[in-house]
Formats: sequence, C-alpha cells, structure tokens
Amino acid sequence: MREKRERFVVTFATTTGAMAMERACRDAGLPGRLIPVPRSITAGCGMCWSAPPDAREDLEALVVREKLDVDGLYTVLL
Repeated sequence: MREKRERFVVTFATTTGAMAMERACRDAGLPGRLIPVPRSITAGCGMCWSAPPDAREDLEALVVREKLDVDGLYTVLL
C-alpha cells in the first residue's frame, strides 16, 4: 500500500467548474490534476483538483483572480 501524502484539494459543484480550474491552472503553469473526490469530502460533481500543499496560496489567488466557481478548499491525506 502506498504512503499517504498531504494534498491541497479544491472541490466543485459542477463539472464545468472543474474543467475551468484545469484550464486556468494549465494556463498559469500551476501544478495539480483532476481526480475523483476523496470519500472524506463530498462535492457536487464528483471531481476535484489535487495539488501539492505548497501550491495552496497560488491556487487560492488564481481562484479569486479568475472568479472560478469552487465548492470547497481542503488539505487532506491522499
């Protein structure tokens, strides 16, 4: 079994919101990828953005700057 690591997770109410986050992160050169939402978190669309915890500040700024529609921001072990 692989070792769990801390991740910064952004959840979305809609798939459109998740795809907008993916596009904005790619355009800004920020790390992460879309994954299924962990069982410990609930989210409307079932997808979330997972990134290293040290990217949290940059990702939060991106969400505000791009006015992205997010459901929640979490730090979890995955």
